[in-house]
Amino acid sequence: MWNEEKLDNLLTEPSDALVEDIKKIEGDIMVLGAGGKMGPSLCLLAKKAIEKAGISKRIIAVSRFSDPIATKLLTDNGIEIISADLQNREQFDALPLCENVIFMAGKKFGTDGNEWATWGMNAVLPAFVSEKYKASRIVVFSSGNTYPLVPVSSGGCTERDKQGPIGEYAMSCLARERVFEYGANTYGTKVFIYRLNFAVDLRYGVIYDIADNILNHRPISLRTPLYNIIWQGSANEIAIRGLLHADNPVKKVNVTGPETLSVKKTAIELGEYLGIEPIFDGEEGTDAYLNDASLAMELFGYPSVSAKTLIRWQAEWLLAGGRGLGKPTHFEERKGAY
Repeated sequence: MWNEEKLDNLLTEPSDALVEDIKKIEGDIMVLGAGGKMGPSLCLLAKKAIEKAGISKRIIAVSRFSDPIATKLLTDNGIEIISADLQNREQFDALPLCENVIFMAGKKFGTDGNEWATWGMNAVLPAFVSEKYKASRIVVFSSGNTYPLVPVSSGGCTERDKQGPIGEYAMSCLARERVFEYGANTYGTKVFIYRLNFAVDLRYGVIYDIADNILNHRPISLRTPLYNIIWQGSANEIAIRGLLHADNPVKKVNVTGPETLSVKKTAIELGEYLGIEPIFDGEEGTDAYLNDASLAMELFGYPSVSAKTLIRWQAEWLLAGGRGLGKPTHFEERKGAY
């Protein structure tokens, strides 16, 4: 039977590769923006890896911590937390220095009509971080949305492809990358830019969104016909292990799973598990946001959970009454309006 404890345990069980790599990471690790969807499980995963490795290292989680459940997960497991608004200069300047920084802070939804706030978080804050932590190794969370829509036959964008962000959110994500690149070139900072294309944590994600539409008898748009995902446990491992790959010039890596998945086929499979026939809207489109994560597979290995397993787990989670975070991905958005 699925429950929160089982899911959190699965998300935070370190692999042997992570345990070996965390022994090689010199110094403590600070996670900026640790209160979001991925941050709490990332911090706990890192702490468990440290304990399993038999070493001593601090994990410092920094956020406003607006989610009491996420905060409790951290405090119950002995994670050191600092409650701070990163955009408040007095609070930001009071943060300690740290040898390793994972920058997860960002704003996406609510951008339309409030663009200045998104640019403030995604483009201005990175300037403060890249200066303050210029002597640190930094993993910077970015987005696969910095690439353009590509034909379904393309195999997805690689790190060699030109970026072509659509809409102000995606543009601000590219700005975040450029600001950290500026810091790297100015201060010699070692940086790893982590272009994530949809993590899955059963409480949110593309598969959750499709299943939620099925359960509520809402039409599922086929205009974006394909998608990429990765199990959040594996995505978090890559973020932590990425500290060893931070480099100058900046290292850029697409992070997602190896599969390119069909929205329609996923919905049909979920529908069979849920006992509800999905409703579709429109014809299947000819392009999508697709990333090729071959480099990530070469550096870090394949995700520990396959997409097919995630589809089954997602249905089981919902049938067991598992909660959702109420944070849809809007993976089907094509005009960059968030």
